[in-house]
Amino acid sequence: MAKTALLFAGQGAQVVGMGKDLAEAHPTAKSLFAEADEALGYGLSEICFSGPEEELVRTEHAQPAIYLVGWIALQLLREQAPSISFEATAGLSLGEFTALAAADAIGFEDGLRVVRRRGKLMQEACEASSGGMAAIVGLDEEAVRGVCEQAGVSLANLNCPGQIVLSGDADKMDAACEAAKAAGAKRAIPLPVAGAYHSPLMQPSQAGLAEALAKVELREPSVPVYSNVTGQAHVGAASIAGTMVDQVTSSVRWEACIRAMIADGVTRFIELGPGTALTGFMRRIDRGLEVLNVADNDSLAKSAEALNA
Repeated sequence: MAKTALLFAGQGAQVVGMGKDLAEAHPTAKSLFAEADEALGYGLSEICFSGPEEELVRTEHAQPAIYLVGWIALQLLREQAPSISFEATAGLSLGEFTALAAADAIGFEDGLRVVRRRGKLMQEACEASSGGMAAIVGLDEEAVRGVCEQAGVSLANLNCPGQIVLSGDADKMDAACEAAKAAGAKRAIPLPVAGAYHSPLMQPSQAGLAEALAKVELREPSVPVYSNVTGQAHVGAASIAGTMVDQVTSSVRWEACIRAMIADGVTRFIELGPGTALTGFMRRIDRGLEVLNVADNDSLAKSAEALNA
């Protein structure tokens, strides 16, 4: 029997207006936005709907906003396609928390508060350092690791074949991009980010995240949740907190997560949350697999129709 996996968006997917049409059309979405505002004690929904963009892109807002919209997308898909079942989940960086919530390993509100705290801590780490990131297109992992060693930066994201992201001190990123081009990269593109995510420069945020996770109940996932850190499923509730703390400074092994799910029999993937970045990665990993997404009312209707067929 075919297996389905849910994929949840990560930071960078945020866009002003996200979730607004869902809230206007669906009482469940409107209620969850209100619940999130109350749980966090501020108007996250208004920042999602109206911005301004400079507020939404702040890590402390972007992370809970993307978590929330991904969660709402899942609840609406369940309403529109009641027969939906899934056998695995994964999320890119902060999206892994949404994946854990979808698998009942953490409660929705607990996850929302932890992600908000994670975002604030990472924002502080960004402001305390001068970090940057760059996307390297057209080099394999071994070659990019050589570039990292040469330039003194970190390998942040292994997203899909031919697209790897570097992270580190801002004053080293130009040299890293030049080294990548010299090694044969088709492109080396500096990214407009606040800091060096998934690098040692995020280490100051780890103690606070561990503290936040210690205050919530983490349960055995109801389905396998694939870890960014290992590229394999989490092995049990006891190790989730430590792995999620490690994730802040570790490489995101996204392609490995997808390939592990494929090896475990997954043939349909559903991207939930703003944007379609994960769908784009899927096309470069394996074009032969079915990929749906839910980001707004139009994509919700199309995905529900496909699932109900």
